[in-house]
Amino acid sequence: MKKMLTMAAAVTLLAGMPLAGQATPEQDLKAFRDFYMKRFPGVPLNEFGNGVYAIDADARSSWEAIEEFPPYDEELEKGKKLFNTPFANGKTYASCFRNGGIGIRQNYPYFDAKSGEVKTLEQEINECRVKNGEKPLPGKRGDIAAISGYMASTSNGKALDIKIPNDPRALAWYEKGKAHFYMKRGQLNMSCANCHQDNAGNRVRSEVLSPALGHPTHFPVHRLSWGNLGTLQRRYGGCNEQVRAKAFADQGPEYRALEYFHTYMSNGIKVNAPSTRK
Repeated sequence: MKKMLTMAAAVTLLAGMPLAGQATPEQDLKAFRDFYMKRFPGVPLNEFGNGVYAIDADARSSWEAIEEFPPYDEELEKGKKLFNTPFANGKTYASCFRNGGIGIRQNYPYFDAKSGEVKTLEQEINECRVKNGEKPLPGKRGDIAAISGYMASTSNGKALDIKIPNDPRALAWYEKGKAHFYMKRGQLNMSCANCHQDNAGNRVRSEVLSPALGHPTHFPVHRLSWGNLGTLQRRYGGCNEQVRAKAFADQGPEYRALEYFHTYMSNGIKVNAPSTRK
């Protein structure tokens, strides 16, 4: 009986979406999107790529004023320069990516059948460096966010198109990310979904909580509280810490799986990176 109760308690942690095995990724995507379209009627799908500014008209006017003179412009230019600067062996980042690394952000992260791993853009930037005899860059911010931001900017206007292949390994990554999104953690006992699904549009102190739909489209972002560009996984770590949970390792399996699920849930929304957030 005790074992059955423990199992039942674990099941409740995934409340809000169908359990793993009970829905396909396509069914999850439809349910996820429908939830937000019903919660925020009249907001076009692609507007969710603007985060909280899709649903908060007051905050949007201030954001639009900031975007007229983006605070990330210098980092974006730096990222472009770094992307095009040859390594010691004479090659550049373009040698490692399809289409020379231009206009490919909408397909990341993706499942790599050869390795059985989910690959993110930042992960492959560092893999490119190592392949060409360079040391990997520190994650989350700095040069890697600048390079990723530049590469993402070349995909602006292209809709996210994340694939979940009919491969048990890919589905396992997807389900791991889905479980992470709905799993409560930390001293505050909260999940990603508690803030950005259940309470999307509600206020926490003076801030309106943004919808999870569309989040990945605008990363890396320049957060005013950071003062520089940061990756999506940097934001994941910050969210974990805000609920008083220990953050997982940057580019570790936990956040790569979460990014895979989270980005797939925003399929069809256009890339608009970098962008500015509070």
